Amino acid sequence: MSACRALRRPLPRRRTTVPAIGAALAALTLSACGSHDSAGGGGQTQFVQGTGGVDVVKERSGRQAAPELSGRTLDDKDLDVAKEYKGKIVVLNVWGSWCAPCRAEAKNLVAVANDFKDKGVQFVGLDTRDPDPAPAIAFEKEFKVPYPSLYDSSGKLLLRFPKGSLNPQSIPSTVFIDRDGKIAARAMKALSEDELRQTLAPLVAEK
Repeated sequence: MSACRALRRPLPRRRTTVPAIGAALAALTLSACGSHDSAGGGGQTQFVQGTGGVDVVKERSGRQAAPELSGRTLDDKDLDVAKEYKGKIVVLNVWGSWCAPCRAEAKNLVAVANDFKDKGVQFVGLDTRDPDPAPAIAFEKEFKVPYPSLYDSSGKLLLRFPKGSLNPQSIPSTVFIDRDGKIAARAMKALSEDELRQTLAPLVAEK
């Protein structure tokens, strides 16, 4: 109950919650409250709270499939994540150009994306709540972001994550999807280089 209450309170200024999109997003938030409550309920219940606030599903059999994530990118191209990056580990970072913590972690994401690109790892951004793509495009140029970002100004792609899963509930959030297209880990905060590398290392080692 305390975790649910915490979700309903205004969060600290350093992290911005994803705004509601009608009753659908309200239901999503409620399911997130319940996902930590017990190990016997529905949805993705076999994850553990890792150090530094990264939730991890260690057993591959306990992971839930990631939703279809497709649309137009900030550079105005079509992208279907599952089809384009089939067989790769995908690191999905939810961000916005207006988000200060997103700016703080950008250099970390860029560094790790470059270091892991030859290890079967693909980073993908999901730019949300930017009504005009121009600031987001400027953001990517400023930080020399080497990977594509889906443009999701309304936040609709976030609603595709299954209830009870390790779904992104704040901005920034980062979701780690394994080679089988299943959600292996999630962080709801800005990540350091070390945290990104430590989360990716066991996924890369999986055969």
